[in-house]
Amino acid sequence: MHLGPFRMRDKGLALVCALVLASLHAAAQPLPVPNPKNDPIGALIQSQGLDKKQQNIAIVIGLKLEESAQKSRFVVELSDPVEARIFTLSGPNRVVIDLPELLWRVSGDNSRPSGKSAVKSYRYGLFRKGNSRFVIDLNAPVKAEAPRILPPEGGSGFRLVIDLAPATPAEFLAHAGWPKELQQAEAVPRTRLPAGANGRHVVVIDAGHGGVDPGTHGQSGVLEKDLVLAVAKQLRKTLEATGRYRVQLTRDSDVFIPLRERVNIARAARGDLFVSLHADSNDHREIRGASVYTLSEDASDREAAILAEKENMSDVIAGVDLSGENNPVASILIDLAQRDTMNRSLRFAETVIAGLPTATSVQPVKPHRSAGFAVLKAPDIPSALIELGYLTNVRDESEMLTEAWRVKVAKSIAAAIEAHFGDRATSGNRQASVP
Repeated sequence: MHLGPFRMRDKGLALVCALVLASLHAAAQPLPVPNPKNDPIGALIQSQGLDKKQQNIAIVIGLKLEESAQKSRFVVELSDPVEARIFTLSGPNRVVIDLPELLWRVSGDNSRPSGKSAVKSYRYGLFRKGNSRFVIDLNAPVKAEAPRILPPEGGSGFRLVIDLAPATPAEFLAHAGWPKELQQAEAVPRTRLPAGANGRHVVVIDAGHGGVDPGTHGQSGVLEKDLVLAVAKQLRKTLEATGRYRVQLTRDSDVFIPLRERVNIARAARGDLFVSLHADSNDHREIRGASVYTLSEDASDREAAILAEKENMSDVIAGVDLSGENNPVASILIDLAQRDTMNRSLRFAETVIAGLPTATSVQPVKPHRSAGFAVLKAPDIPSALIELGYLTNVRDESEMLTEAWRVKVAKSIAAAIEAHFGDRATSGNRQASVP
């Protein structure tokens, strides 16, 4: 199915047609279709879609990948013309296309990489407010030609054409790197937020992944980034209802936040506790149950090391420039002051594990593990990463899609937070962040 030709004077009609087309096509990254009246995930997705329509954001209505020995070509069909900026990054080799904020409504019928050309995989989504990002992982070095916008023709909309031609490794490295004029924009300003009032402890809740980084997904199509955001909002609601905490979310919408900035947000908020929420996946689909991870330089086991490596790839997935980054774990573990923070993190993790069985299934073997998770590296804030279950397990996924499960899990984690602070929650004995 194709839209008729778009003309600027028909822009309003074009947007309506695009929305109709979007409802007929399945998303390239399929989402669940729950009842938004009863399901926070459904309500979240619906509200975000309505917001974007009201903002008159351009809509992506088609995406096609054409592969040959001479070049790989992406054709992105749009309701309106947009400006695009392209650059390449190494380690691993990627092509990054920065775009204005877009509403992605595409089918995946003609866009799966064969694996035989330069394109290994790709992803897209909101990178930050007002900025979408398209990231292409490479099997081989390429020369990225300047993006072109073609006018409507033959029943199509506006088309953004991205051509990737073969190149030598030396040629790729010679042109790879973060554009200097964008380096300043890439660094998200660190804003110091007000400290908790009336002695209330500050709890920072981190919904993992987001935007261009979807995380893992379930068989129903539910994305990890949407699930954990819904749980994060439910946990905030549960904690704030007590009147004893000020809760800061690292993100409250479908937007990408770099790992180091999540830590910066927690420290700027003078957080007393940092809780990162995720959902796991495994090739062995029979594996299920929640688990809790804390920071260590040496992983407790091979599975924990693999998971930490996967979660630490979030910035790479989103096309963030990592030049100049040092080891995020070893550099802070050298400081003996970190030891007390790690001990408090361990105690909190054990408290969470003790309470979770009342709300959900917990891994029977080694529910508490440790590894070098970059998002847990704040030297002065007790931190834990909770894997809520496995989206690759049918039973776990079916439970996660219910509001009742999310309410129970939020209450369980909130109870662990209450126990962690004990009767000091209103005493004013707050943890001060190191500048």
